[in-house]
This record gives sequence, structure tokens and C-alpha cells, in this order.
Amino acid sequence: MNGPVTISMNRHITRWLVLSLGLGGGSLHWGRAAEGEGGHDDRAAVGQAAAGPARQYAPSRKADILHLALDITPDFEARAVTGTARFRFKPIALPLDELALDAVALDVREVSASEPVRDWHTTETQLIVTFQSPIAPDRETALTIRYAATPRQGLYFRTPETGYPAWDMQLWTQGESVTSRHWFPCFDAPNEKFTSEITCRVPRGMTVLSNGHMVSKTPDPASCRVAVRWLQDKPHVAYLISLVAGYFEGLHDRYRDIPLAFYTPASQFACASNSFRGTADMLAFYEEHTGVPYPWAKYYQVCVLDFVVGGMENTSLTTLTDRTLHPPEFEGLRSSQGLVAHELAHQWFGDLVTCKDWAHIWLNEGFATYYETLYDAHKHGPDQLRYRMHQAAEEIFKHPNDTNAIVRRDFRHPDDQFSYLAYPKGAWVLHMLRSQLGDPLFRRCVQTFLQRFQYRTAVTADLVAVFEELSGRSLDRFFDQWVFHAHYPELTVDYRWDERAGLARVTVRQTQKLGAAVLLFHVPLKLRFHGPFESLDRTLTVSAPTEDFHVPLPRRPTIVRPDPDVELLATIAFNPPAPMLHAQLTNRTDMIGRLLAARQLGRNRDDATVAQLHTALNSDPFHAVRLAAAKALDAIGTDAALAALRASTAQPHPQVRQHVIQALTRSYRPDTAATALAFLKSESNPILQAEALRALAPYPTPDVRATLAAFLSSNSFHHILADAAIATMRAQDDPAHLQPLLARIRTHAAAFTPSGLAQALDALAWLARHQNDKRPVRDLLSAHLHHPNERLRRAAVTALGTLRDPQALAALETFTRAPEPTPLRRAAEQAVAALRESRPPAVDLGALRQEVLDLQRAQRELRRELDALKKKAP
Repeated sequence: MNGPVTISMNRHITRWLVLSLGLGGGSLHWGRAAEGEGGHDDRAAVGQAAAGPARQYAPSRKADILHLALDITPDFEARAVTGTARFRFKPIALPLDELALDAVALDVREVSASEPVRDWHTTETQLIVTFQSPIAPDRETALTIRYAATPRQGLYFRTPETGYPAWDMQLWTQGESVTSRHWFPCFDAPNEKFTSEITCRVPRGMTVLSNGHMVSKTPDPASCRVAVRWLQDKPHVAYLISLVAGYFEGLHDRYRDIPLAFYTPASQFACASNSFRGTADMLAFYEEHTGVPYPWAKYYQVCVLDFVVGGMENTSLTTLTDRTLHPPEFEGLRSSQGLVAHELAHQWFGDLVTCKDWAHIWLNEGFATYYETLYDAHKHGPDQLRYRMHQAAEEIFKHPNDTNAIVRRDFRHPDDQFSYLAYPKGAWVLHMLRSQLGDPLFRRCVQTFLQRFQYRTAVTADLVAVFEELSGRSLDRFFDQWVFHAHYPELTVDYRWDERAGLARVTVRQTQKLGAAVLLFHVPLKLRFHGPFESLDRTLTVSAPTEDFHVPLPRRPTIVRPDPDVELLATIAFNPPAPMLHAQLTNRTDMIGRLLAARQLGRNRDDATVAQLHTALNSDPFHAVRLAAAKALDAIGTDAALAALRASTAQPHPQVRQHVIQALTRSYRPDTAATALAFLKSESNPILQAEALRALAPYPTPDVRATLAAFLSSNSFHHILADAAIATMRAQDDPAHLQPLLARIRTHAAAFTPSGLAQALDALAWLARHQNDKRPVRDLLSAHLHHPNERLRRAAVTALGTLRDPQALAALETFTRAPEPTPLRRAAEQAVAALRESRPPAVDLGALRQEVLDLQRAQRELRRELDALKKKAP
């Protein structure tokens, strides 16, 4: 799964994929929040998850579920489903007198079986079926459950009643980690695999998508519905069962004999090709690199509205957030490649082979993250791999005090495991293995692991056994320090040259805080020396708190580079002298070395450094080095550095161009507004235009006001430019913006995204908070208090608090009396508190500003008259 949304977006919204959405070029990041739409969280329903530090293990399996057939009829208006679940199962080892299935808030109406049922009942978390007599081991039994549900998790509706357009009406499911139980009864844990099928009965004209291949599509004239049946005839786990239904449009293709498709909401279909185009190439790469053919009947992807994570790798049917969709003009700053590649890699890692329990989720997420990165390197070269792993390491280093291991049992809820440990650190474990074993052996080990455990589950020990078997190496220490213990080495490297002895004297210290969770590491550290000789590599074995190494060299080196190929997960504090950094910045064989040199030179302010960084900014072949040079010049901040940035705005890569314009417009200077306005005219990327608009906030000049008014009325993808104009209007806090903004919301509310409209309501209230007549704004905000979109209801409540209008108090108080502590009630309580604490301003601030200006003008006139009188005086 890929979570928050760099979304290169990879899952998790919050999952490492944010910057795999490419909202910045990386992967949604990790860190998942509860998925309930009303703030509900079922954590207490998972074992002893909410009870304290109880250790978490896979549940026992008393029966082997062979097949599950679901028959679902959704009611879009009521946001509910009726369903029938038909199981085939066998007791595993002992006679079975009772079968417990996970089921939360399901209205179970009837239970029957091929064996006599004595009784059945539901608890808060389970459906328990008791049989008249124990069922003998290996005796196949059929069980049928008829039920209804109005799910708060697991299955989500997007309908006009919830503020979505009728032409995009849809439902979709999200099972990982443990939310399938909210819409069908199941064994909701990853250590049970079974085949499945879904029949969904929907209104005519709707598309139905699910796992496996479509078996039938049967119209029912009596109900005006169509029954669509999908069959997944290869085993998978409950959290991978997917159902998507609604109004979608799709692109279709084939890779070999595998059908491919990419569906989007009908209103966003124009952007589908930008996200879909690389899928076939990714399939070819993964098949070649893993040595294992794609294992499912098809590969479909579907973008859904307001998905709760970045992406979800359901077998043969990946669900993606619609936020990954983007127009071509967003080039370089938005990309779906990371998200799509990550979720596709899961079809092997997580779907074909699934972690046995959540303690080992890194086997799913670490592999998907690393293979997404390997595909990026396949597309863009080996320097891209080094850069991506360097970025991943920097994400890991943001958690310097974390003492959690990748594999641990003391988590409270499975969602807690979807963190940087599973994603970038899991990827780094694989990267270090590949670096130490070599690519051919690494690939053979991965292929064997996939083939040996296909359509089964695995734990970390299974992976270790395969790598040890094929490599002949003992990997106990490697996995003990990297996977079963926490942290990473924190190294300090000191270097000096001994001319008489011809030795590079290197001291390496491990400075991480040691304890039960963090070990002293035993790792290889490569050093690369450049000089008037061929570059030389020497690998040191670092294993003690402090160690001295003596490396004989033919001459004094001009560059010393620890870990030049980015093969060790460690912080390395190494501060070479300036001449060495200058040489390093021009070494075209070492991209990461140039990047690090640019960053370190940002601490210098001399003209020679500025000149060299200026050259790197405009001529380095790798965009990340150019970006580092731009940031270094920005940090230096001298007139010469600013002049270098001003001369470097014509950058081919949007990320570099973005930082140059940020650096030139960040500080308050007389020429900044002109710089931003000129950039607005020359730039074609709307994301960068929005940056320039926001940079205009400190400059309330007539030409800036006119520019903001023009962009307020503009049309752009997801209203991005108008949203930026509104944010700038709010920052300027100029009442002159109030009426244009009010008129735009009144006449073009449908052009806004829900989040954009929420921002506009906030800006409107902010600009009107000191007005004498607040009624027009209050009326507009009050009209949104019962908007079908819950996000906009909250925004209207909050905005009324910002407006500071006592006449809104009675309406807001009605929301504070809600029986449940929902986000809407909390927003109302905060708004009411703000209103009660506020006092109306003594004077109109706009009028006060004008009075001050008039007084200043009169004072200048008086001074001129006084000076004239002094000159006339004898």
C-alpha cells in the first residue's frame, strides 16, 4: 500500500509514496491515520491492540478457508449494502465445533450451512457460528451468511448526498490493514489465503471492477440493475479483496496476453493517459528483474475520489487516489510513475507472496519501495538509483531517537507498522544486500523466494533462509542489526595525509547511543580516493567505537569520498577542506559527491565559491546537483549569490526552476514583486505560477491587485491558480479583495475543489472580520453549514468563528450539541469559543490605515511649508 499523499506518491497517505505521487517527485508517504469517515477507528477491535503493550501475533487458524463468494447489492442513496457471503472451508487438524469470523457492525440476518447449525451470534467484533456436532478435520463444509451493513470503514460511497457530482458517483473498498470486516464477514488477517468471487448488482450504466477476471454481466429487467461477476481463481488474502463500482471511463491496452486498463472518474478521464502510459514497460521490467511472470489474470488500475491512502495493491486491481491525475503542463513536478510502479511491484511482493503477519510488513512494503526505485533507475540511469537511496536515507535520518526495529511485536495496531521502517528502511536493507552480494546473485535469491512462497505467506526468516542457501553466507548478524534491532550507524570520519609515510590516516567513530535496541554495528565502509593517480577504492570493516585505518596511496589525494556509491545506511560526518570540496564539485564521475560538495560549500561566502556554485547551477548534468547549488547560493545570500541566482532562472528542470524563483522572491526587497510578476508571464507550469502568485503577498500595489483579480477569475487544473490568488489575498489582508472574492464564490463555487472552496471560505471570513456589515459573508457561510460535503460543513463552521460575527453564535451552538465528539462538533466548539472571546474592534482598521496615511501626507506638506518659511526668514 502506498500512503502521507511526495507523493513520487507511493501509499500511504500517508505512505512513503508522497513523493511517488510526484507532488514533489517522491513517494504518498507513510504514516496512516484512521480511515473512518466520521473519525471512527476500529483499533480496539483488533486483538488486544488498544489494551496496552501486549505483543501482536498472527491469529490461529482452526479452519482452512477454501473459497469465498460475495453477492453485494449497494444502495448508493442510503450508502449501505446488502450481501450474501458463501464460504467453503475445512477444519485443519481438530474437529471444529465453532467457527469465528471477523465482522464489525454487520447486521447478520441469517446463517445456514451444509452441516447443522446449533446457534450463531455476533459480538462487537465477530460472528460466531456453533455447529450441532463437531466437523471432522478435512471435511469440506459450506456456510452461507446473509447480512446488511452501513460501513463506516472498509467500503466508502461517493455520492451527491455526500457532496460529489452525480456523474462521478461511485463506491470503492479498502481492506488493508483490517477493515474488510466492516463490509463482509471474513478471516481478516494475512495468514489465510483463499480464492474468491464477487457479484455486484448495480444500476445500468455503471462499471463494476474486482479481482481476477470477469465471468458474466447479466441485466435484470425487473430491477433495472446489472449483475456483474468477477472470479479470482488464485488464492489471496482478505485485505486484498476489492470492489469498485460507479461511473468510470477507461483506457485499455495489453502486455503480452495480459489485459491492462486504467479507469478514472468520468470527469477526470482527460488526464488518464499521463498516469497509465508506463504500465506495460514496468511489467516488462519487473518480470525480467524478478524472473517471475506476472501472476494474475489482468492488471487494472482505477483512480477513485478522495481515496483514504495513496494507492492499494489489490490483486489484479490496484486502487489509486485521483490526486495522482495531472495534466501535461505539470511536467517535472507531478508524476504518477512512483505510485504506479510501487503498487505494481506489490503484485509480486505482498500479493503473490504475503507477509504472514503485520510484524513482517516490510516484506511487502520494503520490496515494493525498492523495486519502484530500481525501475526509476532503469528509466533514468544508475545515478538516479544513488540519488533515490540518498533521499530515502535522509527520510530515515529524520527519526534520530526512534528505537523501534523493523520487525517488532509491541505495536498497538497493524496500521502502526506502515511507517518509514517498512518503506525506506526496508528498501535500504534490500539495497545493502544487493550491494554486498552483487546484482546477479541478489536477483537469483529474489526469484527463488518468490517461486518458493508463491500464493503463500512468509516471514523474515524465510527470506533469510533463501539468501543464505544461495549465497553460502551467514546473514545472522546482518539481519540482527538491521531488521531485528533499531537505528543505523552514526559515523564520524576524520582524515589526514601523512606525506612521509605516504598514508591516508582515517579515524572512524561510531557515535550512536547504544542500548538494548541499538547495537554497535559491524559494517563495510568503502572509501574512494581521487588524485594524480587512478581512483582507488578501499573497504574498511567498521566494528568498534573508534578505529584507526592507514591506507597507503601513491600520492596525496585531492578528493576523499566515504561511501561513494551510497551502499551503507549511515550518517557520515565528514568535513573535508574547501579545496577538496571544490575539486569534488567538478568531479563528473561522482554525482552524489558533487551534491554533497554543493551543500557543504553553502557554508562559505567567498566569491570563488559563489562562482563555482553558479557554474554548477547552470551546467551540472544532474538536476539534483543543480538544485543543491541553487539552495547553497540561497543559503549564502550575499549580493553576488543573489546575482548568480537572478542570472539562472532559465532552468530546464522545473524543480530547480522552482527553487530559484523561491530564493529570489522569499525576502522582502524592492524588486521582488517585479521579479515574481515577470516570472508569472514567462512560466508555463501552473504549479510554478502558483508559487509566484504566493510570493506577491507582501506587495499590495495596484499592479499586484490587478494580477490577483485576473487569476482569481482564471480556469486551471483543479483551480490551482485561483486558489493561489486567494491564498495571497488572505495573506495581504486587504479589504479591497473582499467583494471580488465574494462574487467569485457566489457565481463559480462549482469550479473549486472541496479543499479549494474550504480555503476560499476561510479567506473570505478573514478578509471580512473587521467589516461593519458582515451579513453578506455570514449568509454565504451559513448556506454552507448544511452542505452535503462534510469537509465543507466543517470549513463553514470554522470560517464563521473566524468572521467574529456574534449573530452567527446561535447557529454554531446547534452543532456543539451533537451527541458524538465528531470533527464537526469540535470545529463548532472552537468557533463558539473564539466568538465569545472576541471583542469588536474599536475602529475600522481600513479607515484607520487611511487616516494614518492622510496624517503622514499632511505632515510632509507642513514640513515643506516650514522649510520654505525658514528660507524666506532674514
